[in-house]
Amino acid sequence: MSTAESAVALQAAATLSKEELLRDYRLGWESRQASLTGRKEVFMGKAKFGIFGDGKELPQLAMARAFQAGDFRAGYYRDQTFMLAIGELTLQQYFAQLYAHPDVEAEPATAGRAMNGHFATRSLDEDGQFRNLADLKNSSADISPTGGQMPRLVGLAYASKLYRQNPELHQFTQFSRSGNEVAFGTIGNASTSEGMFFEAINAAGVLQIPMLVSVWDDHYGISVPAEYQTTKQNISEILKGFQREGEGQDGFEIFVVKGWDYATLVDTYQRAADVCRRQHVPVLIHVTEVTQPQGHSTSGSHERYKSKDRLSWEQEFDCLRQMRLWLLQEGHATEAELDQIEAEAKEEVRKARAAAWEAFFNPIKQERDECVALLEALAAETGRQNELHELIHQLQHNPTPIRADLVRSARRALRLVRDVKRSSARGELRRWHEQALAENADRYNSHLYSQSEESALQVEEVKAEFAADAPQVDGREVLQACFDAMFRRDPRVFAIGEDVGRIGDVNQAFAGLQEKYGELRITDTGIRECTIVGQGIGAAMRGLRPITEIQYLDYLLYAIQILSDDVACLQYRTKGGQKAPLIVRTRGHRLEGIWHSGSPIQMILGAIRGMHLCVPRDMTQAAGMYNTLLKSDEPAIVIECLNGYRLKERIPANVGEFTVPLGVPEVLREGSDITIVTYGSMCRIVLDAAKQLEQVGISAEVVDVQTLLPFDREALILESIKKTNRVLFADEDVPGGGTAYMLQQVLDEQGAFRFLDSQPRCLAAHAHRPPYGSDGDYFSKPNAEDVFDAVYELLQEAEPARFPDIY
Repeated sequence: MSTAESAVALQAAATLSKEELLRDYRLGWESRQASLTGRKEVFMGKAKFGIFGDGKELPQLAMARAFQAGDFRAGYYRDQTFMLAIGELTLQQYFAQLYAHPDVEAEPATAGRAMNGHFATRSLDEDGQFRNLADLKNSSADISPTGGQMPRLVGLAYASKLYRQNPELHQFTQFSRSGNEVAFGTIGNASTSEGMFFEAINAAGVLQIPMLVSVWDDHYGISVPAEYQTTKQNISEILKGFQREGEGQDGFEIFVVKGWDYATLVDTYQRAADVCRRQHVPVLIHVTEVTQPQGHSTSGSHERYKSKDRLSWEQEFDCLRQMRLWLLQEGHATEAELDQIEAEAKEEVRKARAAAWEAFFNPIKQERDECVALLEALAAETGRQNELHELIHQLQHNPTPIRADLVRSARRALRLVRDVKRSSARGELRRWHEQALAENADRYNSHLYSQSEESALQVEEVKAEFAADAPQVDGREVLQACFDAMFRRDPRVFAIGEDVGRIGDVNQAFAGLQEKYGELRITDTGIRECTIVGQGIGAAMRGLRPITEIQYLDYLLYAIQILSDDVACLQYRTKGGQKAPLIVRTRGHRLEGIWHSGSPIQMILGAIRGMHLCVPRDMTQAAGMYNTLLKSDEPAIVIECLNGYRLKERIPANVGEFTVPLGVPEVLREGSDITIVTYGSMCRIVLDAAKQLEQVGISAEVVDVQTLLPFDREALILESIKKTNRVLFADEDVPGGGTAYMLQQVLDEQGAFRFLDSQPRCLAAHAHRPPYGSDGDYFSKPNAEDVFDAVYELLQEAEPARFPDIY
């Protein structure tokens, strides 16, 4: 920035009118009163927990002044003042979230699903389609894990770089105005100790993206002071090496400003946002001397761990007190004017709180009255007044019932009259109960996956077509042809990851594509799995279609937290308000060695509900799944078979168009004696075993589930078991891992236990990881002989004479 430009920026606060200054003061006090009142509401039992943004009001007001339409925020749970200031949060919505109001109209951020302080704007319309994000002030959906917002922040800023530098993306004005957007991040000082913070800072510095990070430094992380948190107790000091040496040089701009100095805060944010927006230089603003008047949350008191001197200092340098003194000193307002603003702010909060509580509680009271009336009618009609009286009395006189109380009472009442044969009142209560469950399922259980027309489950199947003379090629060439078609078809598609660019990934599926489509489309990254995924999440939230590669499945552990806590639950925690159709490409299963043979399927299954999990047996199936996913608006992980890239396959003539439906198993070999259910690299091993079994007179039906999430939506495995009456589940996960999941899905969900003539069996790997070498693989993971023996033993139980002991 030139000297002249700096001088102009430094005048930012001085150019604000009296009305603008007093508006900020009013907003600050409304936010403060909301924090104070929110704490009281928790202690009165109207809310479960409270965490508030008091003490951070002024820096957030300053940040809001630099925030423009099209910009994005990825913050943490103390940014209420900022959200109020940009007009994307009202005081009534603030309290609606505190009360967990499950109505998206009342609480548009999360529909009551996230605790208070977790903010989001609605990026999608009622049909699940993106709104015009370039015209909106956007907040990506907050998560509680501290530091977890940082990987996504990298992606939100990276999208601006792509929209600016790739001319093919300039047409998508719904999402960007030529990359003019800044991604604003916020984080507490203690959370800068997280590895995700440092990884994100480094990634932003390498990428040179418009990412502006504010660190609210109140010296503590709950009760733990800065001397236990940060080297030198100063995050900006230890990040000085990231400071760029001059304009045009790579690196960060770093600013330090006091959290109670309103005028300097406004100037600093204007300067910082300007350089970030124009030059795409990442910026860190270290906001020091911030206070936290009510301590960390309603779960404790900061008087227990802060000294009297610290508490006294926090009162003196409370940012709103300091702003008041500044306004008076500069002659912007009188004592009477400021007193009136503070009084009016308190009254506005009171009215908003009352309105939010009434809007939340009145429908529940109405439902309670309906339930009580039905229970009274049931008691009168059945003559069970004595049994039902206490139930009715408790519900009727509960001053603050919740919906669980109503449904619980209805269930217990129906239990008490279960022996009544004919009762219209019982029928009415049963209908009410059924309707209540359905309504509450929408309130509390919906939108784990997309409910739009672009759901992956709605993608029409297109069969792969093969020319008569299609040659046999390496499996990697099938993927390469598929990816080539993707990049040619859709300029929004890009791929990032370690070694994907110049060498075309370690298994060559991207070979030659960077040269063909450019470095912005197929891009090498450093070794940083967490922010590779985060880079994809943020970009996907801004309308792009990223494929983020994790080189080996074993290394997904570095990113599993962010996949689980962020992208997997994004649609759910916003009740369909935001989406991130990210594809995570990785490879695993059969190879050799402790860290290149990964099959931690149960861990993944437990962590990523809300994403799809595709486990193709070969590269043709993988290509069809990629095509399906790119037609959908949902996130997924695709695990390619690590030992399959050089196995021979035929390239479909429609390699860029054919699709594989998710949740639809495929019967690879028909049989009559037993069903073997498996996936991925185990398919080849099981097919080998099936041939060996045939030699001894056992006919095995082999079923490839293809995807684990979703799992067999049409219950095709059940139909196979109805025919064979026996089943073996086989995979490479630890015992009780993926096999147990498949068993539960088939026996419990599909009810296949009724058709079994033998005990269902699971065949998994050993509990340890396989040691290096072919022998390590053979003796650690299921092999064809293991499959043979497991099936043979099952048939031997039924026909011991036909199948005598082998060993």
